[in-house]
Amino acid sequence: MNRYAALKQRQQEEFNALPLGFAFGNKQFDEMMRGWGLDPEKDVDKIYSIGAGGYVQKKDAELLHQTHKRLDEEMEAAIAEDKTGEGFIYEMFLYELDNHEYGYTRDTEDTLDALGYTAEQVLNDPRLKRGIEKAVTEICRREQ
Repeated sequence: MNRYAALKQRQQEEFNALPLGFAFGNKQFDEMMRGWGLDPEKDVDKIYSIGAGGYVQKKDAELLHQTHKRLDEEMEAAIAEDKTGEGFIYEMFLYELDNHEYGYTRDTEDTLDALGYTAEQVLNDPRLKRGIEKAVTEICRREQ
């Protein structure tokens, strides 16, 4: 199994288990607040918006912050452990290039955006450059 995909899946499951709420209208907001045992009109000072319709109770904000930080550090460590770019980094690029339909578009921009890299960063890091080159080669080979 692709190690990047496995890490990404595990991290998504962990993130999904966080006590977050989402609301895209007044009715959903009221339901979310009541689900937390809060009054939707009197207790708005007990929550934070996290953007994109997401909310967290102030009492859980540190948990959200620490979890996000730890997950980022896990991903960074997995990338750092790949000294050649032919292991985890290759699997990362292969997964994300496939996910962003590189085989059809032949465009890496969406993949790089999703991973938080610029083309310059990838080209200037021999490991990243090797990983993306190997992934592109694999996708092109499959397309033949």
